[in-house]
Amino acid sequence: MTTTNIATSTATSITVRGEDLCQALIGKVTFTEMMWLVMFGTRPTPAQAAVADACMVALMEHGLTPSAITARLIYGSSPDAMQGAVAAGLLGVGSRFVGTVEGCAALLARISGAPDPAAEAAQVVVEVSPIPGFGHDVHVPDDPRPPVLFAVARAHGIAGAHVAALELLAAALDRAKRRHITINATGAIAAVLADAGVPVEIMRGFALVARCGGLVGHIHEEQRDPSMRALWHAAETSVPYRGEKP
Repeated sequence: MTTTNIATSTATSITVRGEDLCQALIGKVTFTEMMWLVMFGTRPTPAQAAVADACMVALMEHGLTPSAITARLIYGSSPDAMQGAVAAGLLGVGSRFVGTVEGCAALLARISGAPDPAAEAAQVVVEVSPIPGFGHDVHVPDDPRPPVLFAVARAHGIAGAHVAALELLAAALDRAKRRHITINATGAIAAVLADAGVPVEIMRGFALVARCGGLVGHIHEEQRDPSMRALWHAAETSVPYRGEKP
């Protein structure tokens, strides 16, 4: 028989992970703490909650990136279904944007678990290209977010083997490329969340939850100051037709 350990309810109560929703959770835990409880079945330590919260703040908004543009376009096409616009935007959280946190975390787990982490980092640089968690089109030479995330993790005693693995990987990549390649926000988030105990296979979930908030913000702005037609027009003028004419 299949079962669930997440939640149940009666006529007078709701239980989430063994705790009474109304008596023990509402008004007593933060959204990040509640998310952690639902995901993992235990409340986070104060250090885990602080690091997870910092990562969620860093992930929430990135401007007019593909996911936000998609959400705005879909909302403009179907304003009666906000959920469709948010869902469409979340489909863009993948192996190139935002979702790279998962790919980077897998590499950091490999490096940190190796007998010689420095040698393993060098081998990763040989085998993997591009390396998720590195490089940025705007933030050159360095992304300003990783130092802040590392500082939060260190201040709460979280930074450990995965942050060290990321630093080894960054050094190996710089040597191989013979130039500096920045660690981007998703690389730093992969390291600190892993050191906080978040498994690789669920790490993208933190990005999805955070991006939901950002996408709702874009949709709310779209409601008040629509940009869908401007984006549509920009696409038409920037990508001219080059096929045959009748």
